[in-house]
Amino acid sequence: MKVVVVDDHLLVWEGIKAVFEPVEDFKLAGWASNGHEAEQLFAAAQPDIALVDLRLPGEYGIEIIKKVRSLAPGCRFVVLTTYGDAEDIKRALDAGVDGYLLKEALPEEMTTALRLVGRGRPYFDPAVMQFVMHQPSDDKDGLSELTEREREVLRALARGLSNKEIAGLLCVTEHTVKKHISSILGKLELKDRTQAALYAVAHGIGRSGTSLATF
Repeated sequence: MKVVVVDDHLLVWEGIKAVFEPVEDFKLAGWASNGHEAEQLFAAAQPDIALVDLRLPGEYGIEIIKKVRSLAPGCRFVVLTTYGDAEDIKRALDAGVDGYLLKEALPEEMTTALRLVGRGRPYFDPAVMQFVMHQPSDDKDGLSELTEREREVLRALARGLSNKEIAGLLCVTEHTVKKHISSILGKLELKDRTQAALYAVAHGIGRSGTSLATF
């Protein structure tokens, strides 16, 4: 998997290189320190995964993600930041990021997170999941609108399963799974499967832990 990094600190880039260069299934494809460099990097490298800091001089990482997404349509985005405050988490989720890691994460957690994200499974730092799970919610009634099969699909999303895996689990086609997910998103007024997975965990559906990762 080709990985790029958007962060204005050279030491962060050097640290990430030290973590990922020895790992065979990752290839570091470049580093950008600002939004302009990021646009050039994404267009040229076509990365599979991008690690993006939230705080860059005069720029916000989420806005950079929105700008470069169309330049590398197959790329998945993981926030890598020292910040874990409520507003940053909300904006990242609204932007549909695939993961959220704090820079204090151990190397093993970083490699595990990127492998999961590379396979289409969301990964969020346990501290972020604790925040999501403890948010007050008045939309419990939305769950009552779901059919039993839709609840099963939502539970599977919370476990980080892919459409193919859900189809195998429920003995249905992937097309049927996609229809169920579309219906779930509409009923719960969510944007994507990542938000659906977070919603499920926040409402006690699926795994009881704080991470969406399945090992």
